Amino acid sequence: MIPKIILGQGGTRGLIRYLFGKGQANEHVDPHLVASWNDFAPDPGRSPHRDPKEVERQLATQLDQPVRMLGERAPQTTFWHCPIRAAPEDPNLTDAQWADIARRIVAAAGIAPGDDENACRWVAVRHADDHIHIAATLVRQDGRRPQRDHDKRAVQKEARQIEVDYGLRRLKAGDGTAAKRPTSKELFKAKRLGQDTTAREVLRIRVRRAVAAAGDEAEFFTLLEATGVTVRLNRAPSGDALGCNFALPGNTNENGEPVWFAGSTLSPDLSLPRIRERLTTTSPEPVTVRPRNPWHQATSATDRIPHHLSADDDHAAQGQLVALGAALDLLPITAPTAARAELQQAAVLFERATRSRITADLDSTRVLRRSIQAIWRDRPQDKDGAGFAMLLDAAFTAVAFAAHWHRTRQHAQQAEAAERTLLHLRAAYEQVAEPVLAGLARRAPAQQTKHRLAHHLQQAVPEYAERILNDPAWDALATVLAEAETTGHNAATILSQALSQRTLEDAHNPARALTWRIRRLSQRHTPSPRAQAARARSATQRSGVPARSPAATPPPQRSPDRRR
Repeated sequence: MIPKIILGQGGTRGLIRYLFGKGQANEHVDPHLVASWNDFAPDPGRSPHRDPKEVERQLATQLDQPVRMLGERAPQTTFWHCPIRAAPEDPNLTDAQWADIARRIVAAAGIAPGDDENACRWVAVRHADDHIHIAATLVRQDGRRPQRDHDKRAVQKEARQIEVDYGLRRLKAGDGTAAKRPTSKELFKAKRLGQDTTAREVLRIRVRRAVAAAGDEAEFFTLLEATGVTVRLNRAPSGDALGCNFALPGNTNENGEPVWFAGSTLSPDLSLPRIRERLTTTSPEPVTVRPRNPWHQATSATDRIPHHLSADDDHAAQGQLVALGAALDLLPITAPTAARAELQQAAVLFERATRSRITADLDSTRVLRRSIQAIWRDRPQDKDGAGFAMLLDAAFTAVAFAAHWHRTRQHAQQAEAAERTLLHLRAAYEQVAEPVLAGLARRAPAQQTKHRLAHHLQQAVPEYAERILNDPAWDALATVLAEAETTGHNAATILSQALSQRTLEDAHNPARALTWRIRRLSQRHTPSPRAQAARARSATQRSGVPARSPAATPPPQRSPDRRR
Protein backbone atom coordinates (compact mmCIF):
# COMPACT_ATOMS: atom_id res chain seq x y z
CA MET A 1 0.00 0.00 0.00
CA ILE A 2 1.53 3.25 -1.15
CA PRO A 3 0.56 6.59 0.44
CA LYS A 4 1.95 9.78 -1.10
CA ILE A 5 1.70 13.19 0.57
CA ILE A 6 1.23 16.32 -1.57
CA LEU A 7 0.93 19.83 -0.13
CA GLY A 8 -1.01 22.65 -1.81
CA GLN A 9 -1.87 26.31 -1.59
CA GLY A 10 -5.21 28.08 -1.86
CA GLY A 11 -8.59 26.47 -1.36
CA THR A 12 -9.58 22.85 -1.92
CA ARG A 13 -12.13 23.67 -4.64
CA GLY A 14 -9.89 22.63 -7.52
CA LEU A 15 -8.85 19.39 -5.82
CA ILE A 16 -12.46 18.47 -5.00
CA ARG A 17 -13.47 19.22 -8.60
CA TYR A 18 -10.76 16.85 -9.86
CA LEU A 19 -11.56 14.07 -7.39
CA PHE A 20 -15.25 14.04 -8.32
CA GLY A 21 -14.64 14.64 -12.02
CA LYS A 22 -14.11 12.18 -14.85
CA GLY A 23 -10.34 12.19 -14.61
CA GLN A 24 -7.86 12.77 -17.42
CA ALA A 25 -9.04 9.75 -19.40
CA ASN A 26 -12.48 9.04 -17.91
CA GLU A 27 -10.75 6.77 -15.40
CA HIS A 28 -12.76 8.00 -12.39
CA VAL A 29 -15.63 5.58 -11.78
CA ASP A 30 -18.41 6.29 -9.27
CA PRO A 31 -16.57 8.95 -7.22
CA HIS A 32 -17.97 9.22 -3.68
CA LEU A 33 -16.97 9.82 -0.08
CA VAL A 34 -16.05 6.86 2.09
CA ALA A 35 -15.21 8.90 5.21
CA SER A 36 -14.99 12.47 6.48
CA TRP A 37 -14.09 14.46 9.57
CA ASN A 38 -17.69 14.43 10.85
CA ASP A 39 -19.14 11.44 8.95
CA PHE A 40 -21.89 13.56 7.34
CA ALA A 41 -20.02 15.93 5.00
CA PRO A 42 -21.76 16.76 1.69
CA ASP A 43 -21.11 14.00 -0.86
CA PRO A 44 -21.25 15.12 -4.53
CA GLY A 45 -21.30 11.47 -5.57
CA ARG A 46 -24.27 10.53 -3.42
CA SER A 47 -26.62 13.50 -3.88
CA PRO A 48 -28.84 12.45 -6.82
CA HIS A 49 -31.40 15.20 -6.37
CA ARG A 50 -28.92 18.06 -6.27
CA ASP A 51 -26.52 19.65 -8.74
CA PRO A 52 -23.16 17.85 -8.20
CA LYS A 53 -21.23 21.06 -8.89
CA GLU A 54 -23.15 22.87 -6.16
CA VAL A 55 -22.45 20.03 -3.72
CA GLU A 56 -18.75 20.15 -4.64
CA ARG A 57 -18.74 23.88 -3.87
CA GLN A 58 -20.48 23.28 -0.56
CA LEU A 59 -18.02 20.54 0.42
CA ALA A 60 -14.98 22.70 -0.44
CA THR A 61 -16.47 25.62 1.50
CA GLN A 62 -16.91 23.51 4.63
CA LEU A 63 -13.40 22.09 4.33
CA ASP A 64 -11.82 25.53 3.91
CA GLN A 65 -13.79 27.31 6.65
CA PRO A 66 -11.07 27.07 9.38
CA VAL A 67 -8.51 28.48 6.92
CA ARG A 68 -10.71 31.38 5.87
CA MET A 69 -11.39 32.29 9.50
CA LEU A 70 -7.69 33.08 9.97
CA GLY A 71 -7.73 35.62 7.16
CA GLU A 72 -4.25 37.07 6.63
CA ARG A 73 -2.88 34.84 9.37
CA ALA A 74 -3.62 31.71 7.32
CA PRO A 75 -0.56 29.57 6.48
CA GLN A 76 0.91 29.65 3.00
CA THR A 77 0.38 25.91 2.62
CA THR A 78 -3.30 25.33 3.21
CA PHE A 79 -4.21 21.77 2.22
CA TRP A 80 -2.85 18.24 2.50
CA HIS A 81 -3.54 15.65 -0.21
CA CYS A 82 -2.70 11.97 0.20
CA PRO A 83 -3.54 9.34 -2.45
CA ILE A 84 -3.32 5.78 -1.07
CA ARG A 85 -3.03 2.97 -3.59
CA ALA A 86 -3.22 -0.79 -3.06
CA ALA A 87 -1.01 -3.22 -4.99
CA PRO A 88 -2.44 -4.75 -8.21
CA GLU A 89 -2.56 -8.20 -6.62
CA ASP A 90 -4.39 -7.01 -3.48
CA PRO A 91 -8.11 -7.84 -3.10
CA ASN A 92 -10.66 -5.07 -3.64
CA LEU A 93 -11.37 -3.45 -0.31
CA THR A 94 -14.85 -2.35 0.73
CA ASP A 95 -15.80 1.27 1.36
CA ALA A 96 -15.86 0.53 5.09
CA GLN A 97 -12.33 -0.86 4.95
CA TRP A 98 -11.06 2.15 3.01
CA ALA A 99 -12.78 4.40 5.55
CA ASP A 100 -10.90 2.69 8.38
CA ILE A 101 -7.62 3.03 6.47
CA ALA A 102 -8.27 6.74 5.88
CA ARG A 103 -8.91 7.37 9.59
CA ARG A 104 -5.72 5.55 10.54
CA ILE A 105 -3.69 7.54 8.02
CA VAL A 106 -4.94 10.99 9.10
CA ALA A 107 -4.40 10.03 12.73
CA ALA A 108 -0.83 8.85 12.06
CA ALA A 109 -0.07 12.04 10.12
CA GLY A 110 -1.27 14.29 12.94
CA ILE A 111 -4.06 15.68 10.73
CA ALA A 112 -6.87 14.22 12.83
CA PRO A 113 -5.79 12.27 15.92
CA GLY A 114 -8.49 9.99 17.25
CA ASP A 115 -11.25 11.59 19.38
CA ASP A 116 -9.90 15.10 18.73
CA GLU A 117 -13.03 17.13 18.02
CA ASN A 118 -10.99 20.20 17.01
CA ALA A 119 -8.76 18.37 14.50
CA CYS A 120 -8.41 19.38 10.86
CA ARG A 121 -11.29 18.80 8.48
CA TRP A 122 -10.75 16.05 5.93
CA VAL A 123 -12.53 13.77 3.47
CA ALA A 124 -11.62 10.48 1.78
CA VAL A 125 -12.81 10.09 -1.83
CA ARG A 126 -12.94 6.80 -3.72
CA HIS A 127 -13.22 6.84 -7.49
CA ALA A 128 -11.49 3.54 -8.33
CA ASP A 129 -11.30 0.05 -6.86
CA ASP A 130 -7.65 0.21 -5.89
CA HIS A 131 -7.18 3.61 -4.24
CA ILE A 132 -8.60 6.55 -2.34
CA HIS A 133 -7.62 10.22 -2.01
CA ILE A 134 -7.57 12.03 1.32
CA ALA A 135 -8.00 15.81 1.16
CA ALA A 136 -7.50 17.82 4.38
CA THR A 137 -7.03 21.47 5.31
CA LEU A 138 -3.98 22.42 7.39
CA VAL A 139 -5.73 24.55 9.99
CA ARG A 140 -7.48 22.89 12.91
CA GLN A 141 -11.02 23.87 13.80
CA ASP A 142 -9.68 25.71 16.84
CA GLY A 143 -7.44 27.82 14.57
CA ARG A 144 -4.18 26.11 15.46
CA ARG A 145 -1.82 24.25 13.13
CA PRO A 146 -1.74 20.45 13.25
CA GLN A 147 1.27 18.73 14.78
CA ARG A 148 2.39 16.74 11.77
CA ASP A 149 6.14 16.53 12.25
CA HIS A 150 7.63 13.76 10.12
CA ASP A 151 4.19 12.93 8.72
CA LYS A 152 5.61 11.17 5.67
CA ARG A 153 7.57 8.75 7.82
CA ALA A 154 4.62 8.22 10.18
CA VAL A 155 2.21 7.57 7.32
CA GLN A 156 4.55 5.04 5.72
CA LYS A 157 4.95 3.25 9.03
CA GLU A 158 1.18 3.07 9.48
CA ALA A 159 0.80 1.79 5.90
CA ARG A 160 3.15 -1.09 6.67
CA GLN A 161 0.97 -2.03 9.65
CA ILE A 162 -2.22 -1.73 7.57
CA GLU A 163 -0.71 -4.20 5.09
CA VAL A 164 -0.26 -6.69 7.93
CA ASP A 165 -3.73 -6.13 9.39
CA TYR A 166 -5.54 -6.47 6.06
CA GLY A 167 -3.37 -9.20 4.55
CA LEU A 168 -2.16 -6.98 1.71
CA ARG A 169 1.11 -7.11 -0.16
CA ARG A 170 3.80 -6.09 2.32
CA LEU A 171 6.17 -3.48 0.97
CA LYS A 172 9.68 -2.97 2.27
CA ALA A 173 10.48 -0.02 4.49
CA GLY A 174 12.22 2.74 2.52
CA ASP A 175 14.92 5.25 3.37
CA GLY A 176 13.88 8.14 1.15
CA THR A 177 16.29 7.30 -1.68
CA ALA A 178 13.82 5.62 -4.05
CA ALA A 179 12.98 7.13 -7.41
CA LYS A 180 9.64 8.88 -7.71
CA ARG A 181 6.90 6.62 -9.01
CA PRO A 182 4.77 7.61 -12.01
CA THR A 183 1.62 9.46 -11.02
CA SER A 184 -1.86 8.13 -11.79
CA LYS A 185 -2.16 10.77 -14.48
CA GLU A 186 1.06 9.58 -16.13
CA LEU A 187 -0.03 5.93 -15.96
CA PHE A 188 -3.40 6.63 -17.53
CA LYS A 189 -1.80 8.77 -20.22
CA ALA A 190 0.58 5.96 -21.17
CA LYS A 191 -2.31 3.49 -21.25
CA ARG A 192 -4.39 5.83 -23.40
CA LEU A 193 -1.51 6.15 -25.88
CA GLY A 194 -0.90 2.40 -25.96
CA GLN A 195 2.53 2.68 -24.32
CA ASP A 196 3.94 0.09 -21.93
CA THR A 197 5.90 2.61 -19.86
CA THR A 198 5.40 6.22 -18.84
CA ALA A 199 7.48 9.11 -20.12
CA ARG A 200 9.05 9.43 -16.66
CA GLU A 201 10.32 5.83 -16.78
CA VAL A 202 11.61 6.13 -20.35
CA LEU A 203 13.50 9.30 -19.46
CA ARG A 204 14.98 7.73 -16.34
CA ILE A 205 16.43 4.86 -18.38
CA ARG A 206 17.81 7.11 -21.12
CA VAL A 207 19.37 9.59 -18.72
CA ARG A 208 20.96 6.80 -16.67
CA ARG A 209 22.43 5.25 -19.81
CA ALA A 210 23.82 8.59 -20.92
CA VAL A 211 25.48 9.08 -17.52
CA ALA A 212 26.95 5.58 -17.71
CA ALA A 213 28.28 6.06 -21.23
CA ALA A 214 29.54 9.65 -21.11
CA GLY A 215 33.09 10.65 -20.37
CA ASP A 216 32.25 14.28 -19.64
CA GLU A 217 29.31 16.67 -19.40
CA ALA A 218 29.38 17.70 -23.07
CA GLU A 219 29.22 14.08 -24.20
CA PHE A 220 26.40 13.45 -21.73
CA PHE A 221 24.20 16.06 -23.40
CA THR A 222 25.22 14.88 -26.87
CA LEU A 223 24.21 11.31 -26.05
CA LEU A 224 20.85 12.45 -24.70
CA GLU A 225 20.08 14.38 -27.86
CA ALA A 226 21.05 11.35 -29.93
CA THR A 227 18.41 9.29 -28.11
CA GLY A 228 15.71 11.90 -28.73
CA VAL A 229 15.73 13.52 -25.30
CA THR A 230 15.27 17.29 -25.23
CA VAL A 231 17.27 19.11 -22.55
CA ARG A 232 16.47 22.48 -20.99
CA LEU A 233 19.08 23.99 -18.69
CA ASN A 234 18.17 26.14 -15.70
CA ARG A 235 20.74 28.93 -15.59
CA ALA A 236 21.81 31.38 -12.93
CA PRO A 237 22.08 35.11 -13.75
CA SER A 238 25.76 34.46 -14.39
CA GLY A 239 24.85 32.00 -17.12
CA ASP A 240 26.05 28.94 -15.22
CA ALA A 241 23.82 25.87 -15.48
CA LEU A 242 22.31 25.02 -12.10
CA GLY A 243 19.99 22.22 -13.14
CA CYS A 244 18.38 20.58 -16.12
CA ASN A 245 14.98 19.36 -17.22
CA PHE A 246 14.28 16.59 -19.70
CA ALA A 247 11.41 15.94 -22.12
CA LEU A 248 10.46 13.37 -24.74
CA PRO A 249 9.34 14.43 -28.22
CA GLY A 250 5.59 14.18 -28.54
CA ASN A 251 4.96 14.08 -24.80
CA THR A 252 2.96 17.28 -24.41
CA ASN A 253 0.38 18.71 -22.06
CA GLU A 254 -3.13 19.91 -22.91
CA ASN A 255 -1.64 23.14 -24.30
CA GLY A 256 0.66 21.29 -26.66
CA GLU A 257 3.75 22.20 -24.62
CA PRO A 258 6.50 19.68 -23.72
CA VAL A 259 6.12 17.95 -20.36
CA TRP A 260 9.39 18.62 -18.54
CA PHE A 261 10.88 16.47 -15.78
CA ALA A 262 13.61 17.76 -13.51
CA GLY A 263 16.45 15.28 -13.15
CA SER A 264 15.92 15.00 -9.40
CA THR A 265 12.28 14.00 -9.97
CA LEU A 266 13.39 11.16 -12.25
CA SER A 267 15.72 9.84 -9.56
CA PRO A 268 17.56 11.37 -6.58
CA ASP A 269 20.93 10.73 -8.26
CA LEU A 270 19.99 12.34 -11.59
CA SER A 271 20.09 15.99 -10.57
CA LEU A 272 22.70 17.97 -12.50
CA PRO A 273 25.04 18.35 -9.47
CA ARG A 274 24.93 14.58 -8.82
CA ILE A 275 25.49 13.80 -12.51
CA ARG A 276 28.48 16.16 -12.58
CA GLU A 277 29.90 14.47 -9.49
CA ARG A 278 29.81 11.09 -11.17
CA LEU A 279 31.24 12.36 -14.45
CA THR A 280 34.05 14.22 -12.70
CA THR A 281 34.96 11.49 -10.25
CA THR A 282 34.93 8.64 -12.72
CA SER A 283 35.88 10.34 -16.00
CA PRO A 284 38.46 8.32 -17.93
CA GLU A 285 42.09 9.28 -17.45
CA PRO A 286 44.42 9.62 -20.45
CA VAL A 287 45.59 6.20 -21.60
CA THR A 288 49.19 6.05 -22.79
CA VAL A 289 49.31 2.33 -23.53
CA ARG A 290 46.95 0.08 -25.44
CA PRO A 291 44.38 -1.24 -22.96
CA ARG A 292 43.85 -4.90 -22.28
CA ASN A 293 40.89 -6.80 -23.67
CA PRO A 294 37.98 -4.73 -22.31
CA TRP A 295 35.92 -7.88 -21.76
CA HIS A 296 38.61 -9.23 -19.46
CA GLN A 297 39.15 -5.83 -17.87
CA ALA A 298 35.44 -5.40 -17.10
CA THR A 299 35.18 -8.95 -15.78
CA SER A 300 38.21 -8.54 -13.52
CA ALA A 301 36.83 -5.27 -12.13
CA THR A 302 33.44 -6.87 -11.56
CA ASP A 303 35.13 -9.86 -9.92
CA ARG A 304 36.62 -7.48 -7.34
CA ILE A 305 33.23 -6.06 -6.28
CA PRO A 306 32.56 -8.88 -3.75
CA HIS A 307 35.89 -8.03 -2.08
CA HIS A 308 34.86 -4.38 -1.72
CA LEU A 309 31.45 -5.39 -0.37
CA SER A 310 33.07 -7.68 2.20
CA ALA A 311 35.52 -5.04 3.44
CA ASP A 312 34.90 -2.44 6.15
CA ASP A 313 34.64 0.61 3.89
CA ASP A 314 30.92 1.18 3.30
CA HIS A 315 31.54 4.29 1.20
CA ALA A 316 33.75 2.38 -1.24
CA ALA A 317 31.21 -0.46 -1.29
CA GLN A 318 28.41 1.96 -2.14
CA GLY A 319 30.57 3.35 -4.95
CA GLN A 320 30.99 -0.15 -6.36
CA LEU A 321 27.21 -0.59 -6.44
CA VAL A 322 26.86 2.67 -8.38
CA ALA A 323 29.43 1.44 -10.91
CA LEU A 324 27.78 -1.98 -11.15
CA GLY A 325 24.44 -0.29 -11.81
CA ALA A 326 26.01 1.78 -14.60
CA ALA A 327 27.45 -1.39 -16.13
CA LEU A 328 24.05 -3.07 -16.09
CA ASP A 329 22.53 0.04 -17.68
CA LEU A 330 24.81 -0.32 -20.72
CA LEU A 331 24.91 -4.11 -21.07
CA PRO A 332 21.50 -4.48 -22.79
CA ILE A 333 22.73 -2.29 -25.65
CA THR A 334 25.65 -4.61 -26.44
CA ALA A 335 23.95 -7.91 -25.49
CA PRO A 336 22.90 -10.67 -27.88
CA THR A 337 19.31 -10.15 -28.98
CA ALA A 338 18.00 -13.13 -27.02
CA ALA A 339 19.24 -11.73 -23.70
CA ARG A 340 18.36 -8.05 -24.10
CA ALA A 341 14.89 -8.11 -22.54
CA GLU A 342 16.09 -9.90 -19.40
CA LEU A 343 19.11 -7.60 -19.06
CA GLN A 344 16.94 -4.53 -19.53
CA GLN A 345 14.68 -5.68 -16.71
CA ALA A 346 17.71 -6.49 -14.54
CA ALA A 347 19.05 -2.95 -15.04
CA VAL A 348 15.69 -1.37 -14.20
CA LEU A 349 15.40 -3.41 -11.00
CA PHE A 350 19.00 -2.97 -9.84
CA GLU A 351 18.67 0.81 -10.17
CA ARG A 352 16.99 0.77 -6.74
CA ALA A 353 19.95 -1.12 -5.25
CA THR A 354 22.44 1.55 -6.34
CA ARG A 355 21.23 4.19 -3.85
CA SER A 356 21.21 4.29 -0.06
CA ARG A 357 21.88 6.85 2.66
CA ILE A 358 25.58 5.92 2.48
CA THR A 359 27.64 8.36 0.40
CA ALA A 360 29.37 6.68 -2.51
CA ASP A 361 33.15 6.85 -2.91
CA LEU A 362 33.74 6.36 -6.64
CA ASP A 363 37.53 6.52 -6.69
CA SER A 364 37.96 2.75 -7.04
CA THR A 365 35.44 2.37 -9.87
CA ARG A 366 37.38 3.90 -12.78
CA VAL A 367 38.49 0.60 -14.34
CA LEU A 368 35.00 -0.89 -14.45
CA ARG A 369 33.49 2.30 -15.83
CA ARG A 370 36.21 2.73 -18.48
CA SER A 371 36.07 -0.90 -19.63
CA ILE A 372 32.27 -0.96 -19.89
CA GLN A 373 32.41 2.27 -21.89
CA ALA A 374 35.00 0.68 -24.19
CA ILE A 375 32.69 -2.29 -24.78
CA TRP A 376 29.78 0.05 -25.50
CA ARG A 377 31.78 2.34 -27.83
CA ASP A 378 34.11 -0.01 -29.67
CA ARG A 379 32.15 -3.29 -29.73
CA PRO A 380 35.38 -5.30 -29.31
CA GLN A 381 35.53 -8.75 -30.81
CA ASP A 382 33.95 -11.35 -28.55
CA LYS A 383 34.87 -14.66 -30.08
CA ASP A 384 32.00 -17.14 -29.61
CA GLY A 385 30.34 -14.91 -26.98
CA ALA A 386 32.57 -16.07 -24.14
CA GLY A 387 33.49 -12.51 -23.13
CA PHE A 388 29.88 -11.58 -22.49
CA ALA A 389 29.22 -14.86 -20.65
CA MET A 390 32.23 -14.30 -18.39
CA LEU A 391 31.09 -10.78 -17.57
CA LEU A 392 27.56 -11.94 -16.74
CA ASP A 393 28.98 -14.67 -14.51
CA ALA A 394 30.94 -12.07 -12.55
CA ALA A 395 27.97 -9.67 -12.46
CA PHE A 396 25.72 -12.40 -11.07
CA THR A 397 28.09 -12.99 -8.15
CA ALA A 398 28.46 -9.25 -7.56
CA VAL A 399 24.67 -8.75 -7.41
CA ALA A 400 24.34 -11.70 -4.99
CA PHE A 401 26.89 -10.00 -2.73
CA ALA A 402 25.03 -6.70 -3.14
CA ALA A 403 21.82 -8.30 -1.88
CA HIS A 404 23.67 -9.68 1.14
CA TRP A 405 25.41 -6.34 1.80
CA HIS A 406 22.10 -4.46 1.79
CA ARG A 407 20.40 -7.06 3.99
CA THR A 408 23.09 -6.81 6.66
CA ARG A 409 22.59 -3.02 6.74
CA GLN A 410 18.80 -3.34 6.85
CA HIS A 411 18.32 -1.71 3.45
CA ALA A 412 15.10 -3.62 2.80
CA GLN A 413 14.08 -2.12 -0.54
CA GLN A 414 17.59 -2.30 -1.96
CA ALA A 415 18.06 -5.92 -0.87
CA GLU A 416 14.76 -6.92 -2.46
CA ALA A 417 15.71 -5.11 -5.68
CA ALA A 418 19.03 -6.96 -5.87
CA GLU A 419 17.37 -10.31 -5.22
CA ARG A 420 14.83 -9.69 -7.97
CA THR A 421 17.66 -8.64 -10.28
CA LEU A 422 19.26 -12.07 -9.85
CA LEU A 423 16.25 -13.78 -11.45
CA HIS A 424 16.65 -11.82 -14.67
CA LEU A 425 20.45 -12.05 -14.69
CA ARG A 426 20.20 -15.82 -14.33
CA ALA A 427 17.85 -16.03 -17.31
CA ALA A 428 20.11 -13.80 -19.42
CA TYR A 429 23.18 -15.76 -18.38
CA GLU A 430 21.63 -19.07 -19.42
CA GLN A 431 20.73 -17.66 -22.83
CA VAL A 432 24.26 -16.36 -23.38
CA ALA A 433 26.31 -19.12 -21.73
CA GLU A 434 24.64 -22.28 -23.04
CA PRO A 435 25.66 -21.81 -26.71
CA VAL A 436 29.21 -20.91 -25.66
CA LEU A 437 29.58 -23.95 -23.40
CA ALA A 438 28.09 -26.20 -26.07
CA GLY A 439 30.61 -24.90 -28.60
CA LEU A 440 33.50 -25.50 -26.21
CA ALA A 441 32.24 -29.00 -25.39
CA ARG A 442 32.24 -29.91 -29.08
CA ARG A 443 36.00 -29.24 -29.10
CA ALA A 444 36.69 -31.40 -26.05
CA PRO A 445 40.13 -33.10 -26.09
CA ALA A 446 40.75 -36.82 -26.42
CA GLN A 447 39.82 -39.09 -23.53
CA GLN A 448 43.46 -39.60 -22.51
CA THR A 449 43.96 -35.83 -22.20
CA LYS A 450 40.73 -35.51 -20.21
CA HIS A 451 41.95 -38.18 -17.77
CA ARG A 452 45.19 -36.27 -17.23
CA LEU A 453 43.35 -32.97 -16.74
CA ALA A 454 40.93 -34.68 -14.34
CA HIS A 455 43.94 -35.77 -12.27
CA HIS A 456 45.13 -32.15 -12.03
CA LEU A 457 41.63 -31.12 -11.02
CA GLN A 458 41.41 -33.76 -8.28
CA GLN A 459 44.68 -32.54 -6.83
CA ALA A 460 43.70 -28.87 -6.99
CA VAL A 461 40.14 -29.08 -5.63
CA PRO A 462 39.50 -32.55 -4.22
CA GLU A 463 36.34 -31.34 -2.44
CA TYR A 464 34.77 -30.24 -5.74
CA ALA A 465 36.35 -32.70 -8.18
CA GLU A 466 33.56 -35.28 -8.28
CA ARG A 467 30.90 -32.62 -8.69
CA ILE A 468 32.83 -30.94 -11.51
CA LEU A 469 33.65 -34.16 -13.35
CA ASN A 470 29.99 -35.17 -13.34
CA ASP A 471 28.82 -31.75 -14.50
CA PRO A 472 27.74 -31.31 -18.16
CA ALA A 473 30.14 -28.34 -18.30
CA TRP A 474 33.18 -30.58 -17.64
CA ASP A 475 33.82 -31.04 -21.36
CA ALA A 476 33.89 -27.25 -21.82
CA LEU A 477 36.30 -26.91 -18.87
CA ALA A 478 38.53 -29.63 -20.30
CA THR A 479 38.58 -27.78 -23.62
CA VAL A 480 39.76 -24.49 -22.12
CA LEU A 481 42.40 -26.30 -20.02
CA ALA A 482 43.71 -28.13 -23.10
CA GLU A 483 43.73 -24.92 -25.15
CA ALA A 484 45.58 -23.14 -22.36
CA GLU A 485 48.28 -25.81 -22.56
CA THR A 486 48.65 -25.32 -26.30
CA THR A 487 49.40 -21.61 -25.71
CA GLY A 488 52.16 -22.36 -23.20
CA HIS A 489 50.32 -22.50 -19.88
CA ASN A 490 50.71 -25.30 -17.37
CA ALA A 491 47.33 -26.90 -16.57
CA ALA A 492 48.06 -27.41 -12.87
CA THR A 493 49.42 -23.89 -12.49
CA ILE A 494 46.56 -22.16 -14.25
CA LEU A 495 44.10 -24.19 -12.19
CA SER A 496 45.81 -22.92 -9.04
CA GLN A 497 45.70 -19.37 -10.36
CA ALA A 498 41.98 -19.65 -11.10
CA LEU A 499 41.28 -20.98 -7.62
CA SER A 500 43.37 -18.26 -6.00
CA GLN A 501 41.09 -15.59 -7.47
CA ARG A 502 38.24 -16.70 -5.24
CA THR A 503 37.05 -19.95 -3.69
CA LEU A 504 34.28 -21.95 -5.31
CA GLU A 505 32.06 -21.71 -2.24
CA ASP A 506 29.87 -19.05 -3.85
CA ALA A 507 29.56 -20.88 -7.17
CA HIS A 508 26.34 -22.80 -7.76
CA ASN A 509 28.09 -24.37 -10.76
CA PRO A 510 31.87 -24.75 -10.06
CA ALA A 511 32.55 -26.23 -13.51
CA ARG A 512 31.22 -23.13 -15.25
CA ALA A 513 32.96 -20.79 -12.83
CA LEU A 514 36.32 -22.44 -13.47
CA THR A 515 35.71 -22.47 -17.23
CA TRP A 516 35.35 -18.70 -17.37
CA ARG A 517 38.26 -18.00 -15.04
CA ILE A 518 40.63 -20.25 -16.94
CA ARG A 519 39.45 -18.94 -20.30
CA ARG A 520 40.27 -15.41 -19.16
CA LEU A 521 43.62 -16.34 -17.62
CA SER A 522 44.71 -18.35 -20.66
CA GLN A 523 44.10 -15.45 -23.02
CA ARG A 524 46.49 -13.22 -21.17
CA HIS A 525 50.18 -13.03 -22.12
CA THR A 526 51.64 -16.51 -22.29
CA PRO A 527 54.26 -17.01 -19.54
CA SER A 528 57.90 -17.53 -20.50
CA PRO A 529 59.47 -20.95 -19.88
CA ARG A 530 61.36 -19.55 -16.87
CA ALA A 531 58.12 -18.15 -15.41
CA GLN A 532 56.35 -21.45 -16.03
CA ALA A 533 59.10 -23.35 -14.21
CA ALA A 534 59.01 -20.95 -11.27
CA ARG A 535 55.26 -21.26 -10.99
CA ALA A 536 55.43 -25.03 -11.18
CA ARG A 537 58.05 -25.16 -8.37
CA SER A 538 55.96 -22.81 -6.25
CA ALA A 539 52.82 -24.88 -6.77
CA THR A 540 54.70 -28.07 -5.86
CA GLN A 541 56.14 -26.59 -2.65
CA ARG A 542 52.82 -25.37 -1.34
CA SER A 543 49.88 -27.50 -0.30
CA GLY A 544 46.31 -26.55 -1.10
CA VAL A 545 45.43 -23.30 -2.81
CA PRO A 546 48.47 -21.02 -3.15
CA ALA A 547 48.74 -17.91 -1.01
CA ARG A 548 48.00 -14.54 -2.52
CA SER A 549 50.38 -11.67 -3.03
CA PRO A 550 49.26 -8.20 -1.93
CA ALA A 551 48.97 -7.13 -5.55
CA ALA A 552 46.83 -10.09 -6.52
CA THR A 553 43.08 -10.21 -6.86
CA PRO A 554 41.29 -9.83 -3.48
CA PRO A 555 41.23 -12.83 -1.12
CA PRO A 556 38.49 -15.45 -1.14
CA GLN A 557 35.25 -14.34 0.46
CA ARG A 558 32.35 -16.39 1.76
CA SER A 559 29.19 -15.27 0.05
CA PRO A 560 25.46 -15.78 0.19
CA ASP A 561 24.21 -18.74 -1.78
CA ARG A 562 24.02 -18.24 -5.51
CA ARG A 563 21.13 -19.63 -7.48
CA ARG A 564 22.45 -20.00 -10.97
